[in-house]
Amino acid sequence: MAPGRRIRCRSARLEVGMAWILWLIAAAGLGVAEFFTLAFGFGLIAAAAVVAAATAALGAPLLIQVLAFALASAAGLLVVRPIALRHMTQPSLTREGSDALIGRQAVVMKDVTGSDGLIKVSGEVWSARAFDETLVIPQGAQVDVMEIQGATAIVYPRELLP
Repeated sequence: MAPGRRIRCRSARLEVGMAWILWLIAAAGLGVAEFFTLAFGFGLIAAAAVVAAATAALGAPLLIQVLAFALASAAGLLVVRPIALRHMTQPSLTREGSDALIGRQAVVMKDVTGSDGLIKVSGEVWSARAFDETLVIPQGAQVDVMEIQGATAIVYPRELLP
């Protein structure tokens, strides 16, 4: 065996042995890019680089590593990303602040008309207006909070008024 041939073989083994490290470095770089952009694309490609690193660590040839990277990237960007973006744009299930009062039942403390009135909802007294401006909702009636406009609750009676 010629001395030159032996060196080339060691060099090839060194490249195959180092490939997984290079894939992990690429994954780390892509992870940093995701951190700064928050586009949810670089992170998926970084995960694909980790898949390629795993195939390299198992001793797969470079073609298989690149193919694994391409397939994992495509799956992430075409399948996972749209699902994640859809979930991120959905409104939260818990409502906070005055939005939490919408849909709650309240009791009229002072007659509610189209311009003024008072209700008690969740233990708090709120200024109120009737949703239907022609209604006068008497004191003691049960109402539903339809919406909140500033510090005023817009309400509608739970039962038909006489």
